[in-house]
Amino acid sequence: MKNLIIQYYERIGETKPTLTVMIPLTIIDIAYSFVPKKLKAIIEKEGIDIRQSKELVKEKDLIGELVEIEKNGERLIFSID
Repeated sequence: MKNLIIQYYERIGETKPTLTVMIPLTIIDIAYSFVPKKLKAIIEKEGIDIRQSKELVKEKDLIGELVEIEKNGERLIFSID
């Protein structure tokens, strides 16, 4: 089963994420409701709709980092595992 992994770093340069969330892609619509409000706010502020990532289940060879965003001293990484 593939997972969407979201790692949030409060400061660029930190080696350990402040918050890590792993969401199974097959149930992302349901599981997204369990994502902490702070992280949801950051994701939505960037205009990202992670519910659309359920389409990534169809991509059999897709593994690894998808997107990295650095803004206002914060860092956000989306990857598939």
